[in-house]
Amino acid sequence: MYSEWASLSAQITANSCGAQCFSVLNKFPASAGREVVISVVKQLGTNLGITQNAEPSHLVKDEEVRWCMDVICFGLSLPLQEHETIKDCVNVYCEWLTALHPQPRISVPKPICEDANLYARQIINHFHNLFVPRQGESSDTIKRQAVLCHRVLRTLQQTAQISQHMDRETWDTLLLFLLAINEILLAPPTVKDDVGDQLCERVLSVLFEVWLLACVRCFPSPSLWKTLQESCAMWRHRIALVDQWNRVNLALTARLLEFSYGPDFTQLKNAGDEDGQLIPAGMTNDCVAQTWYRFLRMIGNPTALCSPHIISKSSHFVQWALTHEKGAETHQHPCLQMLPQIFLNAIRGISSQVDAFLGLSKTALISLTRSSANAAPTTPTSGPPSASSINSLPSIGTDLRPPLSVARPKCNSILHLFGEWLFEAAHIGGDTWLQNRKKQACEASKRPSSMIMENRKGSISLSQPNSLNDPTSLPPTLTIDKYESGRAEAIGTLCKIFCAKKTGEEILPVYLARFYMALQQCLKITESKECDETLASILLHSADLFRLDLDGINVLLPGFIAALEIVLPDKDLKLKTQAIAFNRTELRRSAINILLSIMVLPLHYHTLPIRNLTSDTGEKVLTFLQLKSRLMNILMNALQVETDAQNTHMLLGGLLLCVQDAVTFEDTELGGTDHLSGPGVQHHEENLLSSDNAHALFVRATYLVCHRLISSWKTDLNVSLAALELLSGLARLHIRETDALECKRAVKWICDYICYQCSRPPPAHSKDLHSTIVAAFQCTAAWLMQHPYLLQDKDCLQTVLEVVELGISGTKSQSKNGDLPKFKDEKELKPASMRVRDAAENLLTIILEQVGYFPSECGPESISSLLDELALMKHCNSLPTGDGSVGVCNAEQAISKFKYFVTENSTILALLEEPLGNDQDPQPTVTLLIRGPFGRHAWTMQLRHLPRSKSGVKYHAVNPGRPIPMNDITQRPECEQKNFPEGVDKVQPCVADYSIPTIDQIREQYGANVISELEAMLENQSIHEKLAWAESDNSIDSLSHAQECVPPTVCHEFHAARLFLSHFGFLSFEIRDPHNPIESLGPPQRPLIVLDTKSTAFAMDLDKLDKLSARTHDTVYCFYVKAGQTSAQQIIGNMAEDQSYDSHFANMLQTLGWPVQVAEHSGWTGFAHNSWSLKGTSIPADRYQSNVSSESNYNGAQHVLYWADVSSEIAFVVPNAWNLRYNSEMDACSLSSNCSDQSTMSNVWTRGDDAGSLKSKPRNLSLELDTNTRNKEPVPPTRRKGNVSKPTLLVQAPAKIFLVWLESFEDYLNFPVEDLLAYARTGEELQSMQLPRAADCHVIFLHSLQSGLLRVKLLGPPGRMSFATPLVDGMVLSRRVVGNLVRQTALNISRRRRLDNDNYQPPHVRRRLKVQDIVQKYKMDLSEAELLAHLFQRSI
Repeated sequence: MYSEWASLSAQITANSCGAQCFSVLNKFPASAGREVVISVVKQLGTNLGITQNAEPSHLVKDEEVRWCMDVICFGLSLPLQEHETIKDCVNVYCEWLTALHPQPRISVPKPICEDANLYARQIINHFHNLFVPRQGESSDTIKRQAVLCHRVLRTLQQTAQISQHMDRETWDTLLLFLLAINEILLAPPTVKDDVGDQLCERVLSVLFEVWLLACVRCFPSPSLWKTLQESCAMWRHRIALVDQWNRVNLALTARLLEFSYGPDFTQLKNAGDEDGQLIPAGMTNDCVAQTWYRFLRMIGNPTALCSPHIISKSSHFVQWALTHEKGAETHQHPCLQMLPQIFLNAIRGISSQVDAFLGLSKTALISLTRSSANAAPTTPTSGPPSASSINSLPSIGTDLRPPLSVARPKCNSILHLFGEWLFEAAHIGGDTWLQNRKKQACEASKRPSSMIMENRKGSISLSQPNSLNDPTSLPPTLTIDKYESGRAEAIGTLCKIFCAKKTGEEILPVYLARFYMALQQCLKITESKECDETLASILLHSADLFRLDLDGINVLLPGFIAALEIVLPDKDLKLKTQAIAFNRTELRRSAINILLSIMVLPLHYHTLPIRNLTSDTGEKVLTFLQLKSRLMNILMNALQVETDAQNTHMLLGGLLLCVQDAVTFEDTELGGTDHLSGPGVQHHEENLLSSDNAHALFVRATYLVCHRLISSWKTDLNVSLAALELLSGLARLHIRETDALECKRAVKWICDYICYQCSRPPPAHSKDLHSTIVAAFQCTAAWLMQHPYLLQDKDCLQTVLEVVELGISGTKSQSKNGDLPKFKDEKELKPASMRVRDAAENLLTIILEQVGYFPSECGPESISSLLDELALMKHCNSLPTGDGSVGVCNAEQAISKFKYFVTENSTILALLEEPLGNDQDPQPTVTLLIRGPFGRHAWTMQLRHLPRSKSGVKYHAVNPGRPIPMNDITQRPECEQKNFPEGVDKVQPCVADYSIPTIDQIREQYGANVISELEAMLENQSIHEKLAWAESDNSIDSLSHAQECVPPTVCHEFHAARLFLSHFGFLSFEIRDPHNPIESLGPPQRPLIVLDTKSTAFAMDLDKLDKLSARTHDTVYCFYVKAGQTSAQQIIGNMAEDQSYDSHFANMLQTLGWPVQVAEHSGWTGFAHNSWSLKGTSIPADRYQSNVSSESNYNGAQHVLYWADVSSEIAFVVPNAWNLRYNSEMDACSLSSNCSDQSTMSNVWTRGDDAGSLKSKPRNLSLELDTNTRNKEPVPPTRRKGNVSKPTLLVQAPAKIFLVWLESFEDYLNFPVEDLLAYARTGEELQSMQLPRAADCHVIFLHSLQSGLLRVKLLGPPGRMSFATPLVDGMVLSRRVVGNLVRQTALNISRRRRLDNDNYQPPHVRRRLKVQDIVQKYKMDLSEAELLAHLFQRSI
């Protein structure tokens, strides 16, 4: 930079020597000069006002002042024993220098005031004598000298700051003086506690600060700059030089960034106020830029610090070597042992400047005015801050690394500035470095004067050039491995620069090549396989290296995998460090980030070979697929030993990604073949533990996660949830070789986990503990739903049902196999919590109703029947109208045909006694609509005496084919009726026989008239009977007349409801024992409650109950962001018909769910007004139709993407301009409809005995809307309603989940979440009276890389449970699994928010409470007799 300019080094030397010989008194004996000085200076000092009032100086002529200055000049060179005299000299000169001030002191002589610059230059030159080190002085006198030097430096600095009269010549003199005193103090080898050692930092700081001031007042000439550069090269063995250099550079860089990148750029924060005031206020932008670049190049290439031979080439080191008693070399001076630390500090300073240009807002830790030259720092100055403690992270998923600035310069620009130094520093000690040093040594032997400082001040090199590489001549503390820390800092800084690459940014190939070569050198693993500083620094700062589309980065893949094999599987990682301290948790986290970014590469590139950077072609070609097993082993081993919660969370997400990718790859790419085969690929081994096919990974993952969940993860909430989410994801994988035994073992482990959690002592029972139990029940349901054959196993079924019993009741009926079972009515219900009981009830219902039967004939969109009262009546043929149309046209009329009962206070039975289209085969028929906590179900029952298979032939045929009857009239024989047997007369009578009187005796007793009347009556009766027989014989009905039998008319009047209720035990009333006080208390529990259906609001409440889904529902909003888009209008406009976007985005949408038509959809649609509507009964959608009719338009108007399982529904909506118009219309409609019912709106927060305000919502509410407080006491297991006078506010706002496809990754920083919320509305926001906030939104960003892979970025609200698996921030995905993993992540995020919400109630609990609400409003208090009478009444 200054090659054409002359150096002023010789002038510095001349001034130094001239100052010492300037005084005339030097020509006299020292004692005489001393006496003169004492006499003169003492008198001059009395007028200064130090001990007495200041007086005007008596020196009025120039000659007088010059004579006194000769004396003072000599006095400044006196031995330090004359401390008081030297002090007086300093005081006089310091006072006289105030002549340059705006207000000079009164004691300053008049000639000096008149020509201040001339005399100031002389005074400054005379001060040189004070700084000359005295030989053989004690430490006490040296300290006194240092104090006086501090006084002079302070005075000079103050004068330069406030003086307005200094001319250029004075400035040059001042700068040359400061260079000279630094030269005389710092150029010699460091000796501890000498005056140079004590003043080192102070003289350097004054030099640099005054130099900066001169740049503002009088910019130094190029010769001065060249002299400064050459001088600094002679002081590089002083650690203070590099520290002060860093300090000034950081201060200048901070100012440079302010005007170069504007106020929005992340400002560099300096460590102290002193550094903040380092740059003079009046320095212009151009001056800052010029000064910054010159200071940056001041000390030359920092890598020269790694060569003690170069640093020790000065004449001072040569003099030391010549005078050394043992004839040592110059590079063997003890002070050079600080070179490794000096080199590290220099690279740290460069690293801090790189951080500043990248926008990493961090405090510059290198404020060296407060540090000691001998104290090596022990804390890292670069990289992310350390975590406060292990397993106590505040938020899972938070990235502790500060974000890069969006306005940061390109990587090429930073490399133009610092690349040369950093690349050389990164190669220090490597093979390439050794080769270059040998080459330089050969060239130096041919051109001895090629070194910059070869002829500096006549110095000569005592070492031959070839000795530069002779390690034996170096002391042990200066071997090249001692510079490892600086090398690590350099390669880490390079990694940060390359990781700052923006989307689409081009980096020069030469920089990429040099970077890859440096990384390959630094990634070489030593024989001891230890993690040294270089390796740790690379891993710590390369988290994003494989996510940035760097050309050719995959050539480094084997090296990085080898490094990961050292760091991740080691439980007690030993770091071989010298000066840099690394946080092991952060190091492992960064290594895991690298692992997550390369997990999918083997299956993505498959058999593609990996090129080797070296030219050696003899090595075996390595393919990507051959690295898969190594990556799997790293992942498994890392998960086995990891103890940090967030790291474990990341590894679990990566594990599910691997298994999912392997399964999908085998199904799609290989057509489901069991083994991967192809050119260059060996068949997988049969051993499951050594192979890496999908089935083997499934088995290993299941075993490992279950084992660690039971052993060490069960006490950590987030890790337990992540593990259970992974197990649920594994359960959903469709693997051909699924081993039933493995699945059974997994279910058994999960059940054991539930048992352990429930059995923990009461102090351990908390919200977090119960959340893990609920999640475990959900995980068990997932396994049973995907593997229904498990319930055919007796042991598995018993295990699961025992756990369900434990969750519901709090204990098992049979704690051990040998114990007698304890029956249900004998147990006391003490569930762990109501949440646990709800989850267990849900699992039990799934086992009984859904396992093996989901999805039903209705499809996965509904687990309830798609029939209601109106639909059933449309199929009832017994109620036709005159014109043939249906006789029931609305829900109220249909409901009137049903009888409604409630059983167990949770299930509504709607009974219809009309046959459905089956008049030809009338049977006692009843149609039931069962509305319970878990949905609506329709059943039709008939009371049949024969099975349908045997009742096909009717018993009342038209022609039975009977024989013709005979017309013969039978003769009726005449016989006399006898009252007694014939032999009765032969029986010998006894006394008792005479007790019954004879008829003659009666005639005598009662008279003949009575007997005559009786005989007449008998005669008449005989005549009537004979006439009746004759009439019967002559009638047409007699057997003698031929006549066919006619069957009786069919009976249509069945009381089928009564029969059903009776047969199923609903009419068995409770019989109480009056002698039992327990049974006699309280009202009798009736099995049935009759509902009054005459109210017009009953149909509305039934509809509201039907609109409460039995499953959870969520919505994900998908957006496409083109490069550079930051406004909501631009992003929404991408979905217009005339816009084009990446075809992979459309393909990804198809993998998220099934496209459905909203009008025909009976599940969740993403909008509350048309969800869970029966087909054909949804509201007209004319006014809500979108102008875009494309089937790929999934904005919810006509089509939407939908996915569901047995317990959850999720809709994927792609909003466009229609959504904003629709939301505005719906808001207006909702506000206008609510104006007439202000009381309802005002009481939406309260819930008392009349819970209709909360439970009469027309559809399933959002996650956080339920505000019922739960009874903390497990016995009795009931829910306590909140007090009306104490409203319960919402704990959380409704969650929003966004899925964003980014063309440019950096656009995630400016994604307008707040503005896009207006397009993401479901209709539930107004009901909850709380609009979602941008801070509560979860955003999943996907960025498509040039390789075809996808990079993931997650943003969300801070919280303990915010981030769910399987997606992890920074993960790189394959397109074949992105839909599945995004969907699982969205569902898991929602589940975690529900678990974290104290007031959340599961869907079946809401339905049960709604049923209870209906019971309270419409129940009929009937006695037993009235209930039975009601059963015999016909419906209207």
